[in-house]
Amino acid sequence: QVQLVESGGGLVQTGGSLRLSCVASGRAFNMYAIGWFRQAPGKERERVSAISRNAGNTYYTNSVKGRFSISRDNAKNTVYLQMNSLKPEDTAVYYCSARATPSETNFFLRGYDYDYWGQGTQVTVSS
Repeated sequence: QVQLVESGGGLVQTGGSLRLSCVASGRAFNMYAIGWFRQAPGKERERVSAISRNAGNTYYTNSVKGRFSISRDNAKNTVYLQMNSLKPEDTAVYYCSARATPSETNFFLRGYDYDYWGQGTQVTVSS
């Protein structure tokens, strides 16, 4: 089992940057693929990015490609989401999620693929 805690959210102007962190407690963090999702008020949860266990494979939804970057440091039990050139439409609560997998290279795109979720961190981008 793993517990996830997100941090790094906040209020930023359009064009600004934030780096979100997702810190996991528990053992064998390197056995988990990690995903980032977001949910804006009145909207459905949206997948944002994902990373495989070995960080060799990553995914970005089209709206964040070229602006967001996902990475992980398994020694620190942490996954990062670097968000640059932020736009008002990026405003949402951002959640990280984890799923244990025997594959070093797989990641998962659907929310129900993940077993563990953090509490979320608010990102607000002002225009």
